Amino acid sequence: MEKYTGKLKNKLVEALQAVLPIVGIVLVLSFTIAPITPSILLCFLIGAVLLIIGMMFFTLGAEMAMTPMGERLGANMTQSKNIFMIIILSFVLGFIITISEPDLQVLAEQVPSIPNVTLILAVAAGVGFFLVIAFLRMLLGIPLPPLLVFFYLIVFALVFLVPESFRGVAFDSGGVTTGPMTVPFIMALGIGISSIRNDHHAANDSFGLVALCSIGPILSVLILGMIYNPGESDYNLAAIPEISDSVELWKMFGIELPAYMKEIAVSLLPIIIFFALFQIFSLKLSGKILAKIVIGLIYTYIGLVLFLTGANVGFLPFGRYLGQVLASLDYRWIIVPIGALMGYFIVKAEPAVYVLNHQVEEITDGAISAKAMGTSLSIGVALSIALAMLRILCGIPILYFLIPGYVIAIGLSFFVPKIFTAIAFDSGGVASGPMTATFLLPLAQGACIAVGGDLVTDAFGVVAMVAMTPLITIQILGMIYKIKESTRQISPVERGFAEMDEDAIIEL
Repeated sequence: MEKYTGKLKNKLVEALQAVLPIVGIVLVLSFTIAPITPSILLCFLIGAVLLIIGMMFFTLGAEMAMTPMGERLGANMTQSKNIFMIIILSFVLGFIITISEPDLQVLAEQVPSIPNVTLILAVAAGVGFFLVIAFLRMLLGIPLPPLLVFFYLIVFALVFLVPESFRGVAFDSGGVTTGPMTVPFIMALGIGISSIRNDHHAANDSFGLVALCSIGPILSVLILGMIYNPGESDYNLAAIPEISDSVELWKMFGIELPAYMKEIAVSLLPIIIFFALFQIFSLKLSGKILAKIVIGLIYTYIGLVLFLTGANVGFLPFGRYLGQVLASLDYRWIIVPIGALMGYFIVKAEPAVYVLNHQVEEITDGAISAKAMGTSLSIGVALSIALAMLRILCGIPILYFLIPGYVIAIGLSFFVPKIFTAIAFDSGGVASGPMTATFLLPLAQGACIAVGGDLVTDAFGVVAMVAMTPLITIQILGMIYKIKESTRQISPVERGFAEMDEDAIIEL
């Protein structure tokens, strides 16, 4: 018990470091240029407390349960060397963990022209299909960049066949569906698969699953857009709540908390059943290991319930209100640098970002540090929010940013070390999680309302922008490592990873 208490304290410190900067920025804005009503500000502060506690439990739960479950399943699935069975199991696994993702229901509500069940099943099938491709790529040692070129060419060919009002939502779907439920599990699967390989490039290929799985939802939504051919859809935002007293404030959180308790329980159930079947028929783990996983699942459940309640009840209405206030100022351009500053810090509060950064540091034996990853992600998200706010103020179509951005990202993939490309494209799906959906997207929606823009064409696409820019910044980090290696200013371990020298990987 003392061991878990000590770990919880460490996670609490990490959660405070992630959330407090954004709370500080909000308070400074609230008491200076962006006056906020007391009820909404108090709602935000309660949400921040729930966020901190939720992150504390979730990050520990992911380490204790989600990661070891994924690693063991990945290794066990590939040990049989039965390709047909691997294909079936990986598709089923990708399908059920996507349906388990809470953000998928949010996405379905954003596309009123397509039935919710149809959209959810199509997106889940898309993730399952691309998880099969990702598994086969790892097993067969196929390079990632050519696959990315091929599939993104298909994406950008299809995007011109759907209405402009549908494009932002389609690209947003790639980031939304790779959230806190799916990312830790999928990334752990990759590590588990690579662990049974004895070739020189296993470390490279342990990443890249999220990168390919993020393409599935985009293609699925685009294909549905072609089938249903939606017109200019209206998107009606829920009213920003005004709370008159403390009892009403408590009811607001008290009503939503049981709803998220049920939602997360339903979300975790398919993963638990899938793992239980493997445990009975194949894994046969010891009671001690299972007990640790069960405790980790309880922590994960508590963490996600508190985190999503705080984000959706506290942060979502505040983000939209703040966006409206900032974009209504005489100097509305101020929302561009403020948005960038918020983006820089808020990505640190994404639950799956913590998992990614620490898995990268662990797999590379510290050659790629969690701090360097975190800084690169923060810079990428800051840039994406600045561009998103500029797009809203000027009414610039989203493809003017996405097409050049992906051309640069995929172009870089042929020049940087392979492991940086895989990590970069994974990071895009990881960075665009629930904090983006519940704070940055509402911020953009509020700004769009204030400037009189079109919510569907101008506000949506923020998640897509957040998912795109880390692809570039993480690969630039790879270029920096490569340049340092060429000037012999980094350690032998770092140099080995920078050039992906086979002998260096074996030694590690």
